[in-house]
Amino acid sequence: MSDERQIDAVAFLGRRRARILELLGEAARRSGRCADDVTLVAVSKTVGPEQVAAAWRAGYRRFGENRPQELSRKLAALAAHLELSPLRFDMIGNLQTNKINQVLGRVALIHSVSSLHLATSIAKRAARRGIVSEVLLEVNVSGEASKGGFSVQELRRDIDQLAGLEGIAVRGLMTMAPAHDPAAARRTFAGLRELAEELRQISGLPLEQLSAGMSDDFQAAVEEGSTIVRLGRVVFDPGYTIA
Repeated sequence: MSDERQIDAVAFLGRRRARILELLGEAARRSGRCADDVTLVAVSKTVGPEQVAAAWRAGYRRFGENRPQELSRKLAALAAHLELSPLRFDMIGNLQTNKINQVLGRVALIHSVSSLHLATSIAKRAARRGIVSEVLLEVNVSGEASKGGFSVQELRRDIDQLAGLEGIAVRGLMTMAPAHDPAAARRTFAGLRELAEELRQISGLPLEQLSAGMSDDFQAAVEEGSTIVRLGRVVFDPGYTIA
């Protein structure tokens, strides 16, 4: 990317970020919170390292990747940019057990721990390295067959075992809402908040973080208690129409 295009990209990303933060702040206030109570993760899975660097210069600090291989590629490409600090990546996509070693110690938070088996595998490998991996438990609140994660019933059953695993720190829950159905999405976000409240009582885990809300529905997610939103198109796509 030429210097001129980089400047243009930073300018666009900065303007778009200001509008996103305005909407995010309004939604947070409607839920009795402030904008600083909600973390924005810029989902960078469809853009290259240069656009990540431009987004950092526009004010973004947390980025989300879906694939371990792409995470590795971006980390390698950005390693020379020492000024990009603190730059933090989260793992937000499906994580297979044979890819765990590619993300351990390289991401700040794994959003997508979708089973007791995966949680146990992460915990064992992290413990062998002498580290603690911070994770969120992915739960299929809506019950859609197309969605991954724990069912609500499975999570109720497994939460005590998950709480006792050494090598991971369970920070909260993550969910994905039905697309193109605002009412169902809002029910999903409210259900995630209610489930977290229930599981806190059962397990004693604080479960302070709720990762929910993407480009089309992040305002509703924040209104229903989300503390982390995962935004891709609304951040990076000039053609995306923002409310």
